[in-house]
Amino acid sequence: MAAPLDDDIESNNQDFYSLLNVRKEATAEELKASYRRLCMLYHPDKHRDPELKRQAEQLFNQVHQAYEVLSDAHSRAIYDIFGKKGLEVEGWEVVERKRTPAEIREEYERLQREREERRLQQRTNPKGTISVGVDATDLFDRYDEDFEEMPGGGFPHIEINKMHISQSIEAPLTNSDTAVLSGSLSTHNGNGGGNINMTVRRVMSAKGWGEVEFGAGDILGPLIGLKVFRNVTPRCFMTAQCGLQFSPRGLRPSCSLMTARHLDQNTMGYLQWRWGPNSAMTTSLVRDTKSSHFTLALQLGVPHSYLMMSYQYKFQDEDQTKVKGSVKTGWFGTVVEYGAERKISRHSILSATVSIGVPQGVTLKIKLARANQTYLFPVHLTDQLLPSAVFYATVGPLLVYMAVHRLIVIPYTQAQKEHSLQSYPDFALFLTPLSPPAFPIFFPPSAPLQVLLMQESVRRIIEAEESKMGLIILNAWYGTFVSDTSQKQEKAKVIDVTVPLQCLVKDSKLILTEASKSGLPGFYDPCVGEEKSLKLLYQFRGVLHQVISADTESLRIPKQSHRIESES
Repeated sequence: MAAPLDDDIESNNQDFYSLLNVRKEATAEELKASYRRLCMLYHPDKHRDPELKRQAEQLFNQVHQAYEVLSDAHSRAIYDIFGKKGLEVEGWEVVERKRTPAEIREEYERLQREREERRLQQRTNPKGTISVGVDATDLFDRYDEDFEEMPGGGFPHIEINKMHISQSIEAPLTNSDTAVLSGSLSTHNGNGGGNINMTVRRVMSAKGWGEVEFGAGDILGPLIGLKVFRNVTPRCFMTAQCGLQFSPRGLRPSCSLMTARHLDQNTMGYLQWRWGPNSAMTTSLVRDTKSSHFTLALQLGVPHSYLMMSYQYKFQDEDQTKVKGSVKTGWFGTVVEYGAERKISRHSILSATVSIGVPQGVTLKIKLARANQTYLFPVHLTDQLLPSAVFYATVGPLLVYMAVHRLIVIPYTQAQKEHSLQSYPDFALFLTPLSPPAFPIFFPPSAPLQVLLMQESVRRIIEAEESKMGLIILNAWYGTFVSDTSQKQEKAKVIDVTVPLQCLVKDSKLILTEASKSGLPGFYDPCVGEEKSLKLLYQFRGVLHQVISADTESLRIPKQSHRIESES
């Protein structure tokens, strides 16, 4: 018995026209006649054996599905162009029901172009970051007497004091080699610079990879680096990196080594050592579960040493809402941060974080992540710990988000839905097809069980045909025929289809369309990829007839030309 997955894939490959044994130009009357006949043959209520009843129900549903698709002009047009996968796979698109086949094909080509663009984006994997720093300290730290002396001094002065832009793309060279090109530009208070980097990464095995980096910039000078990753054990991995920076002050070497280990299913431990301009030793513990994320880190180094702890709670909702908080203390002072994150669209995530530190002051950080692009807006509010700045940094973004969501996002979404319903009152759902699997898959054919379902009907058909000297199928073979001296090979490459063909006889006639015979009920492909034919020996009006027909050739029997002349 085939597994459910087998049944699904076998059904997915089924040709609806072959299943109903009708030509592709079949009229509605021809479809209905074939459908009724097959329904009578495969009706589950005609069988008592549980296995036969289950198989009959499956075939009955396949026949019903084929008729539903081919009897509807719109669905039939989509099926003729894209096949069954065009109706079933993931990736819905709304297509107007009254569109012609040419318009449907045009829509499909447009969707194919979009799929190619998405595939190209996945291959190049572009990543970018834009950061715009805003100095808004005049909102809270200004002195009124100074502003009174300045013309128009009643308005606080807000400026952009720093910007950073970075971008990277990947270019696969071979199955194991990838080139990464990245660059960045930075400016702060009117001064800035940029750099460009080229990295070539090679995957050596399933356990590790290595990369070589070359860089150049207008501030630090050329850079040469090497990085290696290795899985030491199934629960432990290691990363080693070294670099050589050619700066105006001379050669600046650097080196780092990091090892990590899975402590349990949700917990990782990290140990990192860095040597160079910012030498340090860092150890951290990270626990990530479905509902929370916790990090504890300790760093000892020059010039910075710190202790940091953060916690993030994940709400189990559609918007993937998260609230987070952290505290970090060290030689530089103490910083406390808290904020929230929420998914605002299919590809966009918005977050806001309030940072309160001594001596850093109060900063509001707004972050928008859309696909692989990240936009950061750190707004520095004050250099002091002012309760008013903390209050506005906390309440302000929340009120703005609620107002925009209620007054703009929700009405816009509702208007889009109403517009779609008004524009397409009668619409169908259309799916873009998935690409075929990259490797061949074999599933046990269900044809033998189908033949068992036909036995009772065939017995009645033979009795009716014998009573009027009609058409009796004596022997029928389907597959690849070889020489007569190779009987063993012939049996291995052909199947007996006598019962399925006798079941298709109606009024002493058998008509097969031009479609491949492997799609007929009770048939399957015994030799995939090879040229096949159908060989019949039948009796009509007491006279033997014989014919050999190509797989995709139409066939009508009986015919006078098939008659076997008796030896005198």
